[in-house]
Amino acid sequence: MSSNLMCDTPSLIRALRQRLGVSQEKLAAMLGVSFQTVNRWERGHAKPSQLALNAIEQKLADMEEDGADLLQQYFKQ
Repeated sequence: MSSNLMCDTPSLIRALRQRLGVSQEKLAAMLGVSFQTVNRWERGHAKPSQLALNAIEQKLADMEEDGADLLQQYFKQ
């Protein structure tokens, strides 16, 4: 896990949700986690597991140009 991600998970989750135009509930469903889990990530009260990080990274990759900068910023260091 990159140091940026360890420090700034809330920003990544918020940016991902905004780019996808979805609620915390919908993002949770996309990633296979509960709403409460996404809410805790976004508030900085918990960190995603490696499995969840893999799903987030894949979601960004699937977004192609729309997710490329976030993928670079948080995962390709």
